[in-house]
Amino acid sequence: MFSWVAIDRMVERQMEADAEYREKVADRPIRSRVKYLNDGELLARLRSFGIEMDREPLGRLCKEYLSAEEMARPMIAKRGFKTRKEETEGDWIWVYLDALWRRWFPDEPSFEALDDKMRAGYELNPSRNVEAACRIWLEAWNDALRIFDKAGIESIREFDERFNGTQALFNWIQDLEMELWNAGLEDRRFLASRIAVCEEGLKRFEADDDLALENFRRGIGESYFDLGETGKADSLYREWLNADPQWGWGWIGWSDCYRSTRTEFGDLRKAEELLREGFAIDGVRDFQDVADRLADLYEDEGRGDEAKEIRRQAEIKSPPGSEAPKPADFNPGFAAPATGGKQKVGRNDPCPCGSGRKFKKCCGES
Repeated sequence: MFSWVAIDRMVERQMEADAEYREKVADRPIRSRVKYLNDGELLARLRSFGIEMDREPLGRLCKEYLSAEEMARPMIAKRGFKTRKEETEGDWIWVYLDALWRRWFPDEPSFEALDDKMRAGYELNPSRNVEAACRIWLEAWNDALRIFDKAGIESIREFDERFNGTQALFNWIQDLEMELWNAGLEDRRFLASRIAVCEEGLKRFEADDDLALENFRRGIGESYFDLGETGKADSLYREWLNADPQWGWGWIGWSDCYRSTRTEFGDLRKAEELLREGFAIDGVRDFQDVADRLADLYEDEGRGDEAKEIRRQAEIKSPPGSEAPKPADFNPGFAAPATGGKQKVGRNDPCPCGSGRKFKKCCGES
């Protein structure tokens, strides 16, 4: 089930691409069709449905509801529309309420405004204008947190079940933390913002999804390291890995900090030590990825014999087909085309390469 704002966006996109469809829905209630109406005209149109509204009562309703859709539903139900045409006409009530909410109470977050900000960041194309996209998305993140608190929502899953937006919050948060890292390559203030987002995610959603939580931890550790707070990054990784020594991508993420060329703190010996420590853990998750990372490091250093030995040991310890399946995203996206008989991978599923990132942000990136 999609929210009304998500459906509105789908209709708008189809109208832009299809002239025949545009004519077919010429009278359909669409938010863009009321943006030039003044406040008086919007109120008059609500009165045509028997709804008396003004700033004060709308302000009370905006504090009570999470969206104009939730606000409009009982009003529409009260009208008792009997035909499909009447029901469609009744959708204007939501459109008018949403427009007035935005104009009169822009500081009171709504699901519709949140969805618009999330979409605005994607439309800016973060790969080309990442800093501008991140500024909009940080506003959206603050709006989402206020909605969590307002509604007493305690999990991302619960939020998404009620939100039903164009983009699931679960997926978008992971895109946000990744783009904050990209923006931080140019402006280090975004790394601090990334830490704040990930720390808030860990605090609020610690039981939601292992993959998301592990990515939050890696985002924090990586950001502290890139900011030059290497001791803090080391302390955090050690704490996390003491608690969960089988977190394979924790060992990889920590090692990658020292292997990176982004900072002056690179130390290949330290990177090797961390990978070897993870490689030696019994039952380490994503063992093959840990082994591959260690072998790659050896190969980069011209230590081919050692790389072959690590791969040989990995094959003995973890024969083909023995890897446990990686956790699936609970809200999968579009499936990538199948090739050569391989299994399809959803764009929001964990990437099968084992990076710990979503497929669309890793091997499926276009």
